[in-house]
Amino acid sequence: MEVILYIAAIIAAIGFLILCVSVGMTLFSLKSILNSLAGTLSGIEGQMEGITRETTSLLSKTNSLAEDIQHKSEQLNSVVQAVKGIGDSVNGLNNSVQQITTSVSKSVEQNEEKIAQVVQWSNVAMGIADKWKKRKIIEQETVSPDAYAFETVQVEETPKRKWGRKK
Repeated sequence: MEVILYIAAIIAAIGFLILCVSVGMTLFSLKSILNSLAGTLSGIEGQMEGITRETTSLLSKTNSLAEDIQHKSEQLNSVVQAVKGIGDSVNGLNNSVQQITTSVSKSVEQNEEKIAQVVQWSNVAMGIADKWKKRKIIEQETVSPDAYAFETVQVEETPKRKWGRKK
């Protein structure tokens, strides 16, 4: 039985040797894969640094644009408020003109009869004034100091009024 023990120990040693050789070969092949993976990761790391720099630059530009837009928005708000103020002023002016127009029309409606009477009396007064002027002209023509004089009496035309009654 001792021989079986030795044979079992030799078989175990050969199995262990095969195991060690196969593990060594696996680790050797894994070494090249890990080296390749390390190279790839270092390339990715370099690319990530470039992306990080570009992202930082882009973020800085975005922040400056956001500040510029904010500043311009505030300026635009002041312009919009100014335009709104002008609109409010125009509305106020329209309301004032409407109130004045309303009060004038009410005043005219209330004094319509008085205005008509004033127009009638002014027409009567102008008619009397015209008749008086015509009578005066006729009296000047009929009363002449020398009937046989060679001088002629010139009658001045009555000036035309810019306002007056209709003829």
